[in-house]
Amino acid sequence: MKAKNIVSLSITGILAGLALLPLQRVDARSLSAIEKDHKIIIATEGQFSPFNYFQAGKLTGFEIDIANAVAQKMGLTVEWKSVGFDALIAGLQQDRWDLVIASHGITESRAKVVTFTTPHYCTGGVIVSKDPAIRSVANLAGKNVVVQVGTSYLENLKKVPNIKDIKTFPKDTDAQAAVTMGRADAWVSDKFLAKAAIAANPSSGLKIGDFVFVEKVGALVSKGNIPLADAYNKAFNQILADGTYAAISNKYFKEDIRCK
Repeated sequence: MKAKNIVSLSITGILAGLALLPLQRVDARSLSAIEKDHKIIIATEGQFSPFNYFQAGKLTGFEIDIANAVAQKMGLTVEWKSVGFDALIAGLQQDRWDLVIASHGITESRAKVVTFTTPHYCTGGVIVSKDPAIRSVANLAGKNVVVQVGTSYLENLKKVPNIKDIKTFPKDTDAQAAVTMGRADAWVSDKFLAKAAIAANPSSGLKIGDFVFVEKVGALVSKGNIPLADAYNKAFNQILADGTYAAISNKYFKEDIRCK
């Protein structure tokens, strides 16, 4: 009994001492470390078709193909990770992966905690509804609107006055389903995603309205990891120039969606 108390006191003392030590910052992997490993770890959501999604158990989509093509130009293989959208930036800050590509709009708030790469497409958040009277931002007054949590769509929707209620969902597909099933009046999401969703289910009755906002979309690296961002941007510019980007874009959208 006494021995147990001594051990407990010793452990308590050690823990107390550790608590006084300064926390060690976890640094992102450097470009040289990634190149030495010949592999870059990239995270995405996997629930945002046609940009990143699973098909027959395999991760695919426009952003997956773009990142794979960029990595190839960098002489790297890719180890893919798939997690919830709202965990992607936190994982990047914890050095769990080197880069994130998951349709993050470039915003001032995000730029404070991450470093963005060159935008890989330009788009915007559009209003989607079954009600033909809900097409413009003004039409959202007094309406129940749904959106995915942690997105720039939510950030911009909060700026719209007189909306009755904004409900968030962990997945964009859940927000879409809420409108399709009549549990909400409108859904705000990416223009290209909405077009693809309606094309996949034309009987849903969903129609695309006006833009709530327009935005540039980029990949993310840890804040201040400029060498990695620069290397990624250099390789990205190469796939813009050699036709790879256009081929991938036309595969998914039948148009070139690069920022012009």
